[in-house]
Amino acid sequence: MSIADTIVKEVFVHNKELPEVLSEAIKHGLGISISEFSAKSGIPTSTLYKILAGERDPNLRTFRKIITTVREMESGGSSKKRFIAVICSRGCLDVLDRREISVEGASFDLREYAVTTMEEAMIAAIQAEKEGASALVCAPIVSPTVERIVNIPVATIRPRTSIMRAIELAAKKIS
Repeated sequence: MSIADTIVKEVFVHNKELPEVLSEAIKHGLGISISEFSAKSGIPTSTLYKILAGERDPNLRTFRKIITTVREMESGGSSKKRFIAVICSRGCLDVLDRREISVEGASFDLREYAVTTMEEAMIAAIQAEKEGASALVCAPIVSPTVERIVNIPVATIRPRTSIMRAIELAAKKIS
């Protein structure tokens, strides 16, 4: 489990106090000082010290900044190229003709995860998220379940033209 996920789980599931959980995560989990974390997150040092002293609860925006910064630091920061995981059969992956995509100025690598069963697709989704995937693309039969087990965006493959070609091929075979 990632440090960010641990923070959320400890605070919201186990009802531990945020100051002790956050302090442990920053100092021991990430191995940095409060001022270094402040510089990376953009949260004023005085605000972080008040949160860690229990004098102030962070608002939602500040809490999101904290979690986002922890995740970025865990994944190696922004210097590491983001990727989109493509989870499907080898046959589908073989027609994938690109290894990178740029959309609205953002560039992403495409990382393939070949699977043959629904169980393998679930495992691949969890593995891709742990490896730092920014999003997942998978088959419609598994996407509703995958969306429930990962915390990153999931897009569903919608093969309209290939379905019609397959139906036509089946019709030719029985004609």
